[in-house]
Amino acid sequence: MSQAGRPSFNETNSAEMVAQRLLKGKAGPLPRFLATVVDHLHQIVRETRPTAADWRQAIAFLTEIGHASDDKRQEWVLLSDLLGVTALVEDINSRRPTGATPNTGRGPFYRADAPRQPLGANISLDGVGVPLTVSGRVTDLDGTPIAGATVETWQANAQGFYENQQPDLQPEFNLRGVFTTERDGRFHYRTVKPAGYGVPNDGPVGQMLGRLNYPLDRPAHLHFLIRADNFETLTTQVFDRGDPRLDEDALFGVKPELVGDFKHLSGGDSCSLDFNFVMAMARKGSRAA
Repeated sequence: MSQAGRPSFNETNSAEMVAQRLLKGKAGPLPRFLATVVDHLHQIVRETRPTAADWRQAIAFLTEIGHASDDKRQEWVLLSDLLGVTALVEDINSRRPTGATPNTGRGPFYRADAPRQPLGANISLDGVGVPLTVSGRVTDLDGTPIAGATVETWQANAQGFYENQQPDLQPEFNLRGVFTTERDGRFHYRTVKPAGYGVPNDGPVGQMLGRLNYPLDRPAHLHFLIRADNFETLTTQVFDRGDPRLDEDALFGVKPELVGDFKHLSGGDSCSLDFNFVMAMARKGSRAA
């Protein structure tokens, strides 16, 4: 017991004592969240029983992550992504009814200023890669077409790089476009077949996980952000069924409903993809368009 007659800090009550301090004032969402984090962190320490040297090594790793993060690079977000935490938070906060297209993370390469394009436009401004025709249909859960929906799309090029990763090598807004669905809920455009890519491995997170032979690759995919009045905004990705890395997506974004067939067309070196997107009606408190 302490001199004040209260229990002193020890292995048994450590998490509880910290939580009491966190929750001493008016407990809001953040203090409760931190108290839960502390409880699990202390439990991990009790279970794994690291030495002082082990703990210093862990602190040094976290310090490296902080040093590697700035306005242009967020190593903490990368750690969250690669450990599946980002995907878990997205899954918890974007639950959809059965039959609706699942949400995925938007990713770091989205641009809100992509240009509007007429249906059928070619968003590959440099023409480098295997031609790909993309068509799609946007409906509600009953299969009713949603006319006038806004469909934003962006993707990596044939070498696995986004336009804003290579501002000196790719034209501005390359492989980006915004389209509007017709009365039948359909849209279509031309592009090139994307390549998969590796997540950044030149920082402390990638280097550490690389030493553990942890998967650091993403399968080829297209990004879509679809908005329509009275419907929840849909942010998702469509993955190439032929990519061998589907089962080891570094960001845990692949779901069976998001795998599409990039079909090779006969009589030439080109492909096509047709995909149906199913939107859920907006609910109170949900992310409506």
